[in-house]
Amino acid sequence: MSDSLRLNISNYETDEAVFFYTPHFYVFDNFSSFAIEIWGKVFATAEHAYQWKKFDYSKSEVAEQILLARSARDTKVISDANRNVVDSTWDTVKIHFMEEILRAKLTQHEVVKKRLIETTGKDIVENSPTDGFWGCADGGGENHLGKLWMKLRSELLAVQ
Repeated sequence: MSDSLRLNISNYETDEAVFFYTPHFYVFDNFSSFAIEIWGKVFATAEHAYQWKKFDYSKSEVAEQILLARSARDTKVISDANRNVVDSTWDTVKIHFMEEILRAKLTQHEVVKKRLIETTGKDIVENSPTDGFWGCADGGGENHLGKLWMKLRSELLAVQ
């Protein structure tokens, strides 16, 4: 499949689902420009917070580079270059920390809350063609990021 065709396929919404590479729902993406305050720090994006947390206890100098990174993409590059020093327990706690990050983003940005409510009755899918854990990876992934957003939406709707 060509990259241009893949890009067009990733940007859509149906009656049943929101695929959040769709520009209107890009607020759900960890690379979107919504600063969050969590763990006593302010992060430029959710991706900054997530990548920082990987190294918070195991390699503080890498965590600091990530905190100061100029873009979400840069945080991913730094993290990938240092994957060999990520704490061995990371895979058992990463969903928990991602939920904390998304919850902070949701409570600190009204537009994120508004967009989340707009998805009521629909699945939320992180439409990454390559990430099989957080995204759908062309239909074969676990979509944990989308599942977390749907969990937060259910909680939000339950208190309204």
